[in-house]
Amino acid sequence: MELVQKIQKQYSHKNVITPKGYRAGGMHCGLKYKRSDLAIIYSEVPAHVAGVFTTNAIQAAPLHVTKEVVYETKKMQAIVVNSGNANACTGKQGLENAYKMQQATAEKLGIDSNLVGVASTGIIGEQMNMEPVLTGIDKLYIGTSSENAIQVSQAILTTDTVTKTTSYVLDIDGKEVTISGVAKGSGMIAPNMATMLAFITTDAAVTSEALQQALSSITDRTFNSITVDGDTSTNDTVLVMANGMAENDMLTDEHPDWDVFVEGVRAVSEDLAKMIAKDGEGATKLVEVNVMNGTCEETSRIIAKKVVGSPLVKTAMYGNDGNWGRIIAAIGYSGVPIDPNKISIKIGPFEVLSMGEPVPFEDAAVTHYLKKSEVVIDIDLGIGDASGTAWGCDLSYDYVQINASYRT
Repeated sequence: MELVQKIQKQYSHKNVITPKGYRAGGMHCGLKYKRSDLAIIYSEVPAHVAGVFTTNAIQAAPLHVTKEVVYETKKMQAIVVNSGNANACTGKQGLENAYKMQQATAEKLGIDSNLVGVASTGIIGEQMNMEPVLTGIDKLYIGTSSENAIQVSQAILTTDTVTKTTSYVLDIDGKEVTISGVAKGSGMIAPNMATMLAFITTDAAVTSEALQQALSSITDRTFNSITVDGDTSTNDTVLVMANGMAENDMLTDEHPDWDVFVEGVRAVSEDLAKMIAKDGEGATKLVEVNVMNGTCEETSRIIAKKVVGSPLVKTAMYGNDGNWGRIIAAIGYSGVPIDPNKISIKIGPFEVLSMGEPVPFEDAAVTHYLKKSEVVIDIDLGIGDASGTAWGCDLSYDYVQINASYRT
């Protein structure tokens, strides 16, 4: 059976607890003024786990706690997450508070504390108000309804304007395997992670080692290929839990359906990554940059990320301005060896540069195209057969307003 036939996207009920054996819930505990700010995702049995984390040298307290679970226990049964406070740059007290969240969640669920991951997002440098958090953990209802899943997607938001969820069903060993995900992210989004949290659940049976291998390779092509503003945060976390309740044969990279599973994780990750890029603070459109015929996938992605992350390209996209000079300039300072005489560029269907030579085009037509909510820039380097893609957004006046008043 063709790979695509074994992977079907779910449209009717795509949420993080669609896979077998998961429950969840969210609520307003009081870290934020009105909006939901606390959530738990729970598996009925301990799940194999994989994770990737921010590359920022300054890492928030919850990351230290969660890394112990991912890299030492290698199994996870619950994730507790709050928004409104990042618990970052908070010293020994912050680390103690992260462990308190872990312990309180374990006691609530009747599981070992080393099976609980912790994630936080929000303001950096302020101590967490633990009283409402611990009270909230104790009171939070964890259920199996779509409403419970919606509560989670809402509770993890900060400056996001929309919730972000997706889900796919796979055919593995003739069994129905589901992979679902929920994420948050809107600002401080840059290649190599950023202010984003993503939690992926699956009922697949897969070893922790194989799961980590898959996630690490997929992250480069998805979450590490988005940018909003070039900043990288202190709290970025992507976690995948696999509880095995689909009862397929244990997946490793030698399993005949391994590629099906990897493609399912990639599809979920790419969906969430693109949703984050599209919801960039103040953004009006999603920008996709495809680099083709480069020397290798890595350098092709580097160029794509440089272009989509360029402030001048981003402002041109906001102004619906087909100024391809900004695109070629970003290619030039990417640090990747190129041949300027072989580069061709298209903005949507409109070719603006061919083999290093300008191509006459109708400004009004390009401007009309750039008014779309999703735009594509194609770059042909003409020096190889590798490709890479990155996603970002435009840069608007609202971005400045949102970030100028983030704390006030």
